Amino acid sequence: MNNLSLVPAQIQVLVFVVLAMLLGGLLGLDREFSEKPAGLRTHMLVAGAAALLVGVSTVVVDQFTVRAGGEVVQADPIRVIEAVITGVSFLGAGTIIRHQANGLVEGLTTAASLLMAAAIGISVALSQWVLAIGTTFIVLLALRGVPFLGRLLGLKKRNQQE
Repeated sequence: MNNLSLVPAQIQVLVFVVLAMLLGGLLGLDREFSEKPAGLRTHMLVAGAAALLVGVSTVVVDQFTVRAGGEVVQADPIRVIEAVITGVSFLGAGTIIRHQANGLVEGLTTAASLLMAAAIGISVALSQWVLAIGTTFIVLLALRGVPFLGRLLGLKKRNQQE
């Protein structure tokens, strides 16, 4: 097997990365509009990185299976997904701030949206289009719709002082 035969797989992974970045960018736009620290670029990069890592792992497994001459190559794709989740969780933890003076916590929603961006990127890399696109819109509904519903019902934000 030469490296040229891997080009179609590489192009497919690039398409996955672009789609994941577009969907992650939609989440990032919401965070930008809300003036949160992790915005458009961060969400795009998280979703794209997740898609790239899962996509590359798929290409690597396929490549080693062919090189092994049909022998069984054991691979655990869940480990790559676990690594992505661990990395993104570490990144998300950096967005969470607890203020000592009043005990308020900021950044939880941003951390959660970064984790969702990674999950969307993973879904794209696994060709789960309906899940990736549907989840993007569900998350946008939660990010935009729940605060609106809270205002409509007269609920106070947890961090507002009485």
